[in-house]
Formats: sequence, structure tokens, C-alpha cells
Amino acid sequence: MFSKDIGIDLGTVNILIYIKGEGIVLNEPSVIVIDEDSKNTVAVGKEANDMLGKTPGKLKAIKPMKDGVIANFELVEELLEHFLKKINVGTKINKPRILICCPSNITEVEKNAIKEVAERTGARKVFVEEEPKVAAIGAGLDIGKPEGNMVVDIGGGTTDIAVLSLGNIVTSESIRIAGNTFDQNITDYIKDKYKLLIGEKTAEKIKMTIGSAKQGKTKEKMRVKGRDLVGGLPKTIIVTNDEVEESLKNSIEKIVTAIKQVLEKTPPELSADIIEKGIVLTGGGALINGLTELLTEELKVPIKRADDPLSCVAEGTGIMLDKLNYIDK
Repeated sequence: MFSKDIGIDLGTVNILIYIKGEGIVLNEPSVIVIDEDSKNTVAVGKEANDMLGKTPGKLKAIKPMKDGVIANFELVEELLEHFLKKINVGTKINKPRILICCPSNITEVEKNAIKEVAERTGARKVFVEEEPKVAAIGAGLDIGKPEGNMVVDIGGGTTDIAVLSLGNIVTSESIRIAGNTFDQNITDYIKDKYKLLIGEKTAEKIKMTIGSAKQGKTKEKMRVKGRDLVGGLPKTIIVTNDEVEESLKNSIEKIVTAIKQVLEKTPPELSADIIEKGIVLTGGGALINGLTELLTEELKVPIKRADDPLSCVAEGTGIMLDKLNYIDK
């Protein structure tokens, strides 16, 4: 039995695994719960994510990926080993080849660290590709032609912006402002305005339910529960989409600035292609209401959201796996 080539989107929030010939077979949170006394693993992935903010003293829920790079090598290795075992890929004899993704501006040391962790899980060979390139491919862009293609991948830990032509990145930028930053923005806003402390899962739910990058005509509301910082008791408030828009404003402005900086560094011929073809948004952050409209207004360039922004990187690894024999040579 031959080993299967696999692609991994090693995200700050979620890990997605693609098996060549089968598609995406795993999509689970990048979370692990350990017992701090025994140092044993208690839960991994979805089960661990359900425990976030609810663990007793000796149990600790940890996100070992931070801003798109590895914050805890041992725990990332344990996550990957657990997930690869779960989907039953490869054996000691038939080891898989792994294509794994990373942000565009990480250092060579960080890139090698990602590679080493994947190798220690039992891979025969590991290939590391930059996320915006893989996301562009997964979004259906033909980056092989002598034409400018631009992608903005707003993930959990980083926003990766890149202009691509002839199969490679021409100019790029990666900033550590993305989905997790948005969650923290919401948490801080509610804490400052309402003196209410909420957990990160509640902040994420607010973002996903009434998150907005631009004030819209329709007004949406959401009941939010947390702990009153003044009295210390549980409390419920009503939060509107306009308030969420206000909380995210500064972070989204920084993303807009980063996109403008990439456009300013882009060769004029490629800029002409981008004006004609537009910019494609990928990643979970692309789902925020009003973001495409806001970016269109700010950048004066057509903005399109990928059909399935959350899975673009994983789907892109699948397309690249078909060319792995060529890359391997």
C-alpha cells in the first residue's frame, strides 16, 4: 500500500488536512488541553475547544499556534500526530509526503521549525509553501500566467497580502492583525464601554453573528452574557452591529493600509491587471459583513470574496499535491 500525499493548513485557529484524491478530511480547532500536574494531554481539537474558558484549575486549554507561527513546538507536534493518527495516514513503512503552509513573512528559522515539526510526525518529506500563494490557487486563480493576481488572506493569526505572477509572489506583506485580533478588539470594547468581561468564545460568536466592517442600513442586535467588573455578578447586555463595527475599525484600517502598501510596491503592468481582475479575499475574516464593500471604496479596486474562503488554503494544497512529483524533482 502506497502512502498518501497530504496537505496541511496549519492555522492559528483551525488545522485543515487534505488527502490527495479524497479532499479535506479534517477541520478541527488548533487547541489542546493538558493536565498541568501530570503534563498529560486531556483533549485535542474540537473537544479541547469546547473546554476553552471552562477548565478547572489544573487543566489548561492552550492554543500552541500564535500569529501563524509555532508558539509551543511540543504541543503542535502532539496536535499533528493526533490528527494524522485520527485520519490514518501513512505507516512506519509508507510515510506520507506533507505539503504545509506558513505566512509569507516568517523568518527562515520559523519556516524550518514548521518543517521540523512536520518531519518529526513521521513524514517522508516535507514541503513548505507560503499561505497567500496556496490560498490564491485554492480560490481558483491561475497564477501561472504572466498576469497580476492579488489575494488578501485574513486568517486567525495573520493577514497575508500578495501579488502573484508566473507562479510566484512578486510583492507581499504579512501583518499580525486578523481574526484573533478582531476577537480581542470586541472583548476590549465591551470591557471599556459596559464594564463587562466576556470570554474569547463569546467574542468570536459576536464577530461571527453581527460582525461588521461598515455601518449598514439594517441594525442587528445580540444578547451578550458575561461578568460585571463592578459588582462581580453575571450580567446580560445588548450589543449592536454598529458597536462591533466601531470596535473593529482600527484593526481594519491597518489591514487597508497594508494592502495599499503592497499595491504601491506592485509593478505598473501588474497593477493594470489587478484593476481589471480585482482582489480576491480568502480566510475566515473575509466573511465579515460589509468588508468587501469597505475595501472597494477604500482601494478603488473591485473586491471579490472567494466561494469558500475558509477552505481556500487547504483546497490549494490539494491542487499543489498533484504537482508534488514535479516539485520533488
